[in-house]
Amino acid sequence: MIKLNNVSRSFIAEHIETVALDKLSLSVSQGEFISILGPSGCGKSSLLNILGMLDDIDEGSFVFNDTELATASSLTKAQLRKKHIGFIFQNFNLIDELNVEQNIALPLHYQQLNKAQRAARVEEALHRLDIAHRRTHLPAKLSGGQQQRVAIARAIVTQPDLILADEPTGNLDSQNSTQVMEILRQLNMMGTTIIMVTHAQEQVQYGTRVIRLMDGKIHQDSPVATHRTWSKQEALSD
Repeated sequence: MIKLNNVSRSFIAEHIETVALDKLSLSVSQGEFISILGPSGCGKSSLLNILGMLDDIDEGSFVFNDTELATASSLTKAQLRKKHIGFIFQNFNLIDELNVEQNIALPLHYQQLNKAQRAARVEEALHRLDIAHRRTHLPAKLSGGQQQRVAIARAIVTQPDLILADEPTGNLDSQNSTQVMEILRQLNMMGTTIIMVTHAQEQVQYGTRVIRLMDGKIHQDSPVATHRTWSKQEALSD
């Protein structure tokens, strides 16, 4: 599904170059649930932005569903992004003036669907996330957990192959965090590939694979069970 080979990305601010990703290589198969860990500034957000085709690479190769994106046009990347990828953000990014139903329907305006098809997709997402009873409410009338459910519904309404989640529980309490993680696990069990950036070690258990970044490079890439052992050994050595 995804293959990065020797990908580098750097930024220049006030004549100072910061390397975000340093010759990073990564393969992702359909149906995986990957948690990306690492300290602030290690390249997690840069990697997620590149995987979501929101940012370009400086060097290397990025293949998504057999399409090389290093040389692809902006139009090609936009089309792939709209068709295949759903995004979930820490801050929900809902539009305050639109109600729940309207927020969820937004991505469908870029799909080749008629009105009835769009309505059916929205209805399915509303019931899947158990927020149908909130369909006419504005975001300000919702709790944090409910707002994140709306954001997830918006992410899945296009039926994407891949969901990219950036700290999806960062603004939620423990109960709502658990509910959101269970929703993501259910989506993954139904075949959706999920790549999630998180600082919460306890959320790793919901996935199948853990990647730890350090200084723009992959420091660890292992199944969840191996990560648990690795983390215990690391804690004992501290």
